[in-house]
Amino acid sequence: MQSWRETSEPNPGYCRDACGKGTRVGAKCGTLQQTLHASLGITVEEAGRDRIVARMAVEPRVRQSFGFLQGGASVALAETAASVGGLLHVDQANECVVGLEINANHLRIKRDGMITATAIPLHIGRRTQVWDVKITDEMDKLICVSRCTLAVLPLASLREPEKK
Repeated sequence: MQSWRETSEPNPGYCRDACGKGTRVGAKCGTLQQTLHASLGITVEEAGRDRIVARMAVEPRVRQSFGFLQGGASVALAETAASVGGLLHVDQANECVVGLEINANHLRIKRDGMITATAIPLHIGRRTQVWDVKITDEMDKLICVSRCTLAVLPLASLREPEKK
Protein backbone atom coordinates (compact mmCIF):
# COMPACT_ATOMS: atom_id res chain seq x y z
CA MET A 1 0.00 0.00 0.00
CA GLN A 2 1.29 3.47 -0.87
CA SER A 3 1.39 6.05 1.86
CA TRP A 4 0.05 9.54 1.19
CA ARG A 5 3.66 10.78 0.95
CA GLU A 6 4.52 8.28 -1.79
CA THR A 7 1.86 9.48 -4.19
CA SER A 8 3.03 11.89 -6.86
CA GLU A 9 -0.28 13.78 -6.87
CA PRO A 10 -2.87 14.49 -4.20
CA ASN A 11 -4.89 11.33 -3.85
CA PRO A 12 -8.28 11.53 -2.15
CA GLY A 13 -8.05 7.76 -1.68
CA TYR A 14 -5.65 8.13 1.24
CA CYS A 15 -5.74 9.95 4.54
CA ARG A 16 -2.86 10.60 6.87
CA ASP A 17 -2.91 9.07 10.32
CA ALA A 18 -1.20 10.38 13.46
CA CYS A 19 2.04 8.54 12.62
CA GLY A 20 2.23 9.99 9.10
CA LYS A 21 1.38 6.67 7.45
CA GLY A 22 -1.32 6.34 4.84
CA THR A 23 -4.57 4.69 5.80
CA ARG A 24 -6.55 3.48 2.81
CA VAL A 25 -9.91 5.18 2.61
CA GLY A 26 -12.41 2.82 1.10
CA ALA A 27 -15.33 0.70 2.16
CA LYS A 28 -13.80 0.43 5.62
CA CYS A 29 -10.92 2.55 6.95
CA GLY A 30 -10.77 0.97 10.38
CA THR A 31 -9.50 2.63 13.53
CA LEU A 32 -6.45 4.92 13.48
CA GLN A 33 -4.00 3.77 16.13
CA GLN A 34 -2.74 5.91 19.06
CA THR A 35 -5.42 8.57 18.65
CA LEU A 36 -8.65 9.59 20.30
CA HIS A 37 -10.39 7.53 17.62
CA ALA A 38 -8.72 4.37 18.89
CA SER A 39 -9.43 5.24 22.53
CA LEU A 40 -13.13 5.64 21.81
CA GLY A 41 -13.33 2.72 19.37
CA ILE A 42 -14.42 4.86 16.41
CA THR A 43 -14.30 3.18 13.02
CA VAL A 44 -14.86 4.71 9.61
CA GLU A 45 -17.18 2.44 7.66
CA GLU A 46 -17.56 4.48 4.48
CA ALA A 47 -15.55 7.39 3.15
CA GLY A 48 -16.37 9.39 0.05
CA ARG A 49 -16.18 13.05 -0.87
CA ASP A 50 -19.94 13.49 -0.39
CA ARG A 51 -20.61 11.19 2.58
CA ILE A 52 -18.70 9.76 5.52
CA VAL A 53 -20.08 7.09 7.84
CA ALA A 54 -18.37 6.39 11.18
CA ARG A 55 -19.50 4.17 14.05
CA MET A 56 -18.88 3.83 17.76
CA ALA A 57 -20.14 1.37 20.36
CA VAL A 58 -21.87 2.81 23.41
CA GLU A 59 -19.98 1.06 26.20
CA PRO A 60 -18.47 2.05 29.57
CA ARG A 61 -15.58 4.08 28.12
CA VAL A 62 -18.00 6.52 26.42
CA ARG A 63 -20.67 6.69 29.14
CA GLN A 64 -21.04 9.41 31.73
CA SER A 65 -21.72 8.81 35.43
CA PHE A 66 -25.48 8.28 34.96
CA GLY A 67 -24.78 5.37 32.60
CA PHE A 68 -25.63 6.89 29.25
CA LEU A 69 -23.63 8.24 26.34
CA GLN A 70 -21.39 11.19 27.23
CA GLY A 71 -22.09 14.16 24.97
CA GLY A 72 -18.40 14.73 24.42
CA ALA A 73 -18.08 11.26 22.90
CA SER A 74 -20.81 12.15 20.40
CA VAL A 75 -18.96 15.37 19.56
CA ALA A 76 -15.71 13.42 19.05
CA LEU A 77 -17.52 11.02 16.72
CA ALA A 78 -19.03 13.93 14.77
CA GLU A 79 -15.71 15.74 14.38
CA THR A 80 -14.00 12.52 13.35
CA ALA A 81 -16.52 11.94 10.56
CA ALA A 82 -16.26 15.56 9.36
CA SER A 83 -12.44 15.52 9.50
CA VAL A 84 -12.14 12.32 7.47
CA GLY A 85 -14.41 13.89 4.88
CA GLY A 86 -12.47 17.11 4.99
CA LEU A 87 -9.22 15.32 4.21
CA LEU A 88 -10.73 13.99 1.01
CA HIS A 89 -11.16 17.55 -0.27
CA VAL A 90 -7.61 18.84 0.24
CA ASP A 91 -4.17 18.29 -1.26
CA GLN A 92 -2.95 15.94 1.47
CA ALA A 93 0.69 16.36 0.47
CA ASN A 94 0.49 20.05 1.40
CA GLU A 95 -2.64 20.63 3.50
CA CYS A 96 -4.58 19.23 6.43
CA VAL A 97 -7.87 20.02 8.16
CA VAL A 98 -8.45 20.87 11.80
CA GLY A 99 -11.60 21.58 13.76
CA LEU A 100 -12.38 25.29 13.96
CA GLU A 101 -15.87 25.16 15.52
CA ILE A 102 -18.34 22.46 16.41
CA ASN A 103 -21.79 22.50 17.94
CA ALA A 104 -24.04 19.64 18.90
CA ASN A 105 -27.60 19.15 20.01
CA HIS A 106 -28.07 15.95 22.03
CA LEU A 107 -31.62 14.85 21.31
CA ARG A 108 -31.97 11.41 22.90
CA ILE A 109 -30.08 9.42 25.53
CA LYS A 110 -28.40 6.17 24.60
CA ARG A 111 -27.30 3.55 27.13
CA ASP A 112 -25.81 0.83 24.93
CA GLY A 113 -25.59 -0.46 21.37
CA MET A 114 -24.05 1.25 18.36
CA ILE A 115 -24.30 4.79 17.10
CA THR A 116 -23.57 5.88 13.55
CA ALA A 117 -22.45 9.32 12.39
CA THR A 118 -23.19 10.36 8.81
CA ALA A 119 -21.38 13.49 7.67
CA ILE A 120 -22.41 15.47 4.58
CA PRO A 121 -20.53 18.55 3.31
CA LEU A 122 -22.50 21.81 3.33
CA HIS A 123 -19.63 24.03 2.13
CA ILE A 124 -16.22 23.12 0.70
CA GLY A 125 -14.06 26.21 0.34
CA ARG A 126 -10.35 26.83 -0.13
CA ARG A 127 -9.77 27.67 3.55
CA THR A 128 -12.87 26.39 5.39
CA GLN A 129 -15.33 23.54 5.18
CA VAL A 130 -18.67 23.09 6.93
CA TRP A 131 -20.09 19.61 7.57
CA ASP A 132 -23.53 18.51 8.75
CA VAL A 133 -23.36 15.40 10.96
CA LYS A 134 -26.29 13.31 12.12
CA ILE A 135 -25.77 10.60 14.73
CA THR A 136 -28.36 7.83 14.85
CA ASP A 137 -28.85 4.55 16.70
CA GLU A 138 -29.56 1.05 15.35
CA MET A 139 -33.24 1.93 14.88
CA ASP A 140 -32.27 5.04 12.87
CA LYS A 141 -33.48 7.29 15.70
CA LEU A 142 -31.70 10.62 15.86
CA ILE A 143 -29.37 10.83 18.89
CA CYS A 144 -27.43 13.99 18.05
CA VAL A 145 -27.11 16.61 15.31
CA SER A 146 -23.90 18.53 14.84
CA ARG A 147 -22.34 21.12 12.57
CA CYS A 148 -18.56 21.13 12.29
CA THR A 149 -16.47 23.85 10.67
CA LEU A 150 -12.98 22.81 9.59
CA ALA A 151 -10.03 25.04 8.78
CA VAL A 152 -7.81 24.01 5.86
CA LEU A 153 -4.20 24.68 6.85
CA PRO A 154 -0.92 24.37 4.96
CA LEU A 155 1.16 21.55 6.47
CA ALA A 156 4.26 23.76 6.33
CA SER A 157 2.68 26.08 8.92
CA LEU A 158 2.29 23.19 11.37
CA ARG A 159 5.81 21.76 11.25
CA GLU A 160 7.85 22.12 14.40
CA PRO A 161 10.85 24.41 14.06
CA GLU A 162 14.21 22.65 14.03
CA LYS A 163 15.87 22.49 17.44
CA LYS A 164 19.35 23.92 17.69
